[in-house]
Amino acid sequence: MHNEIALISTIAVGLIYALVGGYIATRLHLPPLVGYLLAGIAEGPFTPGFVADAKLAPQLAEIGVILLMFGVGMHFSIRGLLAVRKVAVPGAIIQIAAAAALTCALGGLWGLSFGQSLVLGLALSVASTVVLLRALEAQGILRSEPGRIAIGWLVVEDLIMVIVLVLLPAFAASLGGQANHQAGNGNDIGHLLLTLGTVLAKFAGFVLFMLLVGKRLLRWLLKEVDSTNSRELFTLAVVGMAIGIGLGAAELLGLSFALGAFFAGVVVGESDHSHRAATELQPLQDAFTALFFVAVGMLFDPSILVRRPLEILMLVAIIVLAKSAAAFLIVLVCRYPLSTAVIVAASLAQIGEFSFMLGELGIALGLLTSDGQSLIVAGALISIVLNSFLVHGAAGAERRVDSLAHPG
Repeated sequence: MHNEIALISTIAVGLIYALVGGYIATRLHLPPLVGYLLAGIAEGPFTPGFVADAKLAPQLAEIGVILLMFGVGMHFSIRGLLAVRKVAVPGAIIQIAAAAALTCALGGLWGLSFGQSLVLGLALSVASTVVLLRALEAQGILRSEPGRIAIGWLVVEDLIMVIVLVLLPAFAASLGGQANHQAGNGNDIGHLLLTLGTVLAKFAGFVLFMLLVGKRLLRWLLKEVDSTNSRELFTLAVVGMAIGIGLGAAELLGLSFALGAFFAGVVVGESDHSHRAATELQPLQDAFTALFFVAVGMLFDPSILVRRPLEILMLVAIIVLAKSAAAFLIVLVCRYPLSTAVIVAASLAQIGEFSFMLGELGIALGLLTSDGQSLIVAGALISIVLNSFLVHGAAGAERRVDSLAHPG
């Protein structure tokens, strides 16, 4: 492919393949995302025919994550996050620890080192932003109590993964990987505590800045743009806020694109223009979300299913069964209804974008092999497909129970 048309080709073919795949999936009464994933496999380097640019596709997928998290933030609030903190914070920590511990136990049986098993376990522990939000939206429960808990849980997981990505290079040598001299010595507790404190301080500073300064600035900007009565300028303003603030949070503060976009959306959501902003953003969200799933499919090498089927089956069991069981028990212990526990558990039973980032970092640090990354992608692909059915079944069960409890 010529470099000068790589971007156009990747977007054009990705959208066309996604359209065809999504249409076929819908006709077969399957979720459209199944078709998007298959479109990605067809567009990837492991199948014959057109091969999209492997560097551009993940960046296009990241735009989908940013736009989606910005849109969700507009329907959320700081008060909503604080309301679920007692279940979301311990829940995310315990679930991540449980998934990592189980994977380390399996890794020992497979002959993997502790470092390899730990990176693999962390990759299996964090849910996908896009998959979770699309599943909740599809069932109309994004703003329900289970939806609020799942989103709060997701925000905590994202923050934990940002910390892991920052600290992992410092521990690489002690975990059996390659030493990263810029990260400092893994045995230097003072350095690690300083790094951790810096990340948390940056996150707290970003949130405070958005609430105290960003809130007024973004409201003023939307008001000024709205006064021009120009629809295209308003759309540009909203998209520019979402992508610009997400980029700023990632590049300047070392946070994730998703976290930055989410809190920008929270601020915009409290303005008088939130409904219009959400409406203008929706078409772009849909298009780039489809490209996200296409990008995930491109990473998948179908031969891994033949080469290592037992390992894949076990990893999928951790993602879908073990993670769900942990979330289910945690929500129940926090005294939420059974139906809420079921939906939260089902919605978190998948992995995605942070898992791929951990896999790439693990390879760079010598803590993961290319086969290990293929296992992560295979687990992600299968769990994403299963997740739509799990959330649909959980939401349907809740509605049936509710109708029986409140007939008429």
